[in-house]
Amino acid sequence: MKEINENAGDPMKPLQISAETAIKLSEKLNVPIENLMHMPQHILMQKLAELAQQEKEAGHPSSSMEQPKDSGENRG
Repeated sequence: MKEINENAGDPMKPLQISAETAIKLSEKLNVPIENLMHMPQHILMQKLAELAQQEKEAGHPSSSMEQPKDSGENRG
């Protein structure tokens, strides 16, 4: 019996991300929002990994990777 690919023949669904996230990613990746929204998820993940690597090598941490600074106020 043949395996059936559930996604075969279906048009790609746009990425399920907020408008704010789409704008930020579009600017960071230098890609038009329309292209970003229809980009396959595995391609987007590859581009984000490349961007993170470039920023790491340049010594500029990605704003999405920054952790909030702990002021110590919540420690008991």
